[in-house]
Amino acid sequence: RTKQMNANKYQKLAMRTNDGKASDRLIGKMQEYDMKFSNDHNDNECVDIGGIFNACLGLSGEVGEFNDMIKKWVFHEKDLDMEHAKKEADDILWYVAMLCESFGWNMNEIMQMNVDKLKARYPEGFDVERANHRAEGDV
Repeated sequence: RTKQMNANKYQKLAMRTNDGKASDRLIGKMQEYDMKFSNDHNDNECVDIGGIFNACLGLSGEVGEFNDMIKKWVFHEKDLDMEHAKKEADDILWYVAMLCESFGWNMNEIMQMNVDKLKARYPEGFDVERANHRAEGDV
């Protein structure tokens, strides 16, 4: 006989893998970077934890909005409002810029890294075989 799962049982079983220390880790990470900044003022080692979270959550939200528009366009046969789609894309880009700013990264460098990676991965343009059999370490 198969055991029936219910939401409370699932929650209890799933949370066996949650040690309840997420807030402690977040506070610890914030304190770690506050200490680095106050001790040596080295901007290369200082990050904005709040900005990183804002960027990550913002990216999730904006990509979700964009994906929902595409889903409705394809599967609900709804017209795609290109101007609205562009505005969602510019919101996505804003959060990428905020992520770079919060980590102290140069956005030009990140963009160049991406182009260099793609040129190395696909020297003759996209190739399904190369996409499915990437070299070890190619992330």
